[in-house]
Parts: sequence; structure tokens; C-alpha cells
Amino acid sequence: MSIKLIIGEDHRIGCEGLRALFATESDMEILGHAEDALALIDLAQTLSPDVVLMGLSLPKAQAVQATRQILQMKPGTRVIGLSHMVDGQFVREFLSAGGAGFITKCNGFGDFLTAVRSVMTKRIYLSPDVAERIVDQYVLQSRVEPTELQTLSPRQREVLQLIAQGMSTRETAAALKISTKTVDMHRHHIMSKLKLHSVAGLTKYAIREGITALHC
Repeated sequence: MSIKLIIGEDHRIGCEGLRALFATESDMEILGHAEDALALIDLAQTLSPDVVLMGLSLPKAQAVQATRQILQMKPGTRVIGLSHMVDGQFVREFLSAGGAGFITKCNGFGDFLTAVRSVMTKRIYLSPDVAERIVDQYVLQSRVEPTELQTLSPRQREVLQLIAQGMSTRETAAALKISTKTVDMHRHHIMSKLKLHSVAGLTKYAIREGITALHC
């Protein structure tokens, strides 16, 4: 049984190139193509393809919205984004909208076939250059942006540890030789930074992050 595809691409040469490439595969069939997002949505609804190849020369916002709408109408459809360049933020938005894969057009035909066959097995496919960019941006971001735990001061971490050990405000104050008001202030700031709203929540967070193993 052949894999049925449709193409969303407003560049005629790009569309014809994709048609020619996939025409050589006996297990794949191009059902049609559209040159804008609305036409692509209509085509997907009419033809019920297995895979949509969405050329991202379409405006990015339209591509994301088209992906959502196609998947609402045809949940089993797999949508692969095709682009000349890698925009890490947009790739994440596209995948969050339900996209099943992303590949740059500079990849060889074998990569396109791999992408289609991979998404048909319900896996997410990113071409090597896309995956590399996503990882690089993630690493860079993680170096620049501190984690929630890293935003706590040493004193706040001490207070959090004692709270997680079950100490009361008075006991925490005595252990750290500070006033109960200061403990309350630290607890308020900790909750605000960690976006938690109860002592129970603080305790669970501390256990999960290994705070209770810290030494004051």
C-alpha cells in the first residue's frame, strides 16, 4: 500500500522537484499540491493524505496554523516541514503544533525518503542539520538562563532544606540564628521564585531536586 503525500509549496520549481523525486518510489504517491496555506488545508481535507510536505516558504504563522487545522481534521496525518534554513524557535513551534518532522531542502533525496518513512512509524524526524541546531541552541540557552534552583541564594537554599526536613518556622530560625520574620520572608521569596504555593509543594520540590541532601 503506497504512502499518499500532498505538497504545500509556492515555488513551482521546488514543487516540481519534489514530484520528480518521489515519482521514482513505487511505495509513494503524490496526490496533489497547493501554493498557499488555505488551499493546502482544503486539499488535506479532500484527499486525506498520509503525509503533508509543507514547504516553509509559506509564512511561518500560516504554516503553524495550517498544521494545527490539518491535524484537527485529519488526526492521523503526518506533517513534515521543509525549509531552506533552520530557525530553532520556529522548529519548536512547528513541532508543538503537531508537526511530525522537519528537514532542510539542502538535504539529499535519501533524507527526504527517510523522513517520510520515519514519520509513518509515528516517530519524530529531524534531519541531522536541524537536530544539531536545536541541540546547539538548547545548550546555549541553558548556559545563559539559570534554572529555578540556581536563582535561589545560598541562604534561601538553606531555608528550603530545613523546611523540607519538616522544621517549623521557629525551629528554622533557631537553626540558622535568624528571626522568624526573616524565615517567613525567605519562604515567601522561595515560593515566588519556584512558583509554588504551599510548604508541601516546597517539600516535594526539595526532595525531587535533592535539596534535602545538602549540608548547611
